[in-house]
Amino acid sequence: MLRDKRLVAASFSKAANRYDQVANLQRRIADHLSQWLGHESAEVALDLGSGTGYANAWLAGCSTRLINLDLAEGMLRYARSLNNEGSFTVGDAECLPLADQSCDLIWSSLALQWSEQPTLLFNELARVTSPGARVLIATLGPETLCELREAWAKVDQHQHVNRFIDVDQWLTHANAFERVRHEQVREVERFDTVSQLIRSLRDLGAHNVNPDRAPGLGGQRSLRKMIELYAIDSTHKQQVPATYDVHYIELKRR
Repeated sequence: MLRDKRLVAASFSKAANRYDQVANLQRRIADHLSQWLGHESAEVALDLGSGTGYANAWLAGCSTRLINLDLAEGMLRYARSLNNEGSFTVGDAECLPLADQSCDLIWSSLALQWSEQPTLLFNELARVTSPGARVLIATLGPETLCELREAWAKVDQHQHVNRFIDVDQWLTHANAFERVRHEQVREVERFDTVSQLIRSLRDLGAHNVNPDRAPGLGGQRSLRKMIELYAIDSTHKQQVPATYDVHYIELKRR
């Protein structure tokens, strides 16, 4: 069963005003992806999953026209309030409201992991890109938040943590593109408590929206048990680790 995209959009819309206050890792990932932009200019650039517009200055600077597109209307409203450049469009990556061959550059940082239908996704990316267009992606793999998932698995059988598709499997659907490069990095954030980690996910809008999630947090007793079982990394002053399986990908439209 697929996630309800309305829940994903509502979650990120609700988080828009506080997102930048907690998105330290997300900014680092975008900063790394920005190094892949190079000095090439594009006529039309698409920021796919533009969020609060963190990449706006980079993309506006290397394109004649910038389209900011996001599933979450609240994110776009917030980004527009910051006087970001370009147009702002609500849209789904699997059904883009754009003309054929209309984009010369697609940038997407930490958005496409929410797509669960890779055939539709890459068909749409192929449709809207012109021959030779570049697609720069930062996305998350299935080992993301593995510590939290493993702790919950010891408590019950519900799916408490968002699961993402294996990236190598995901890329088998990108037949219209040449794979230029692919880099995998494990990023670890550290928190003083498990509760702080859970609050951070909520403030990012990235808390559990899976269809087979348990109601609420699975009950306070289950939550306390999960916290007790969470793996503690003793080499870092007993801080709570949260691993992110980050993939950087550059594709070129054939």
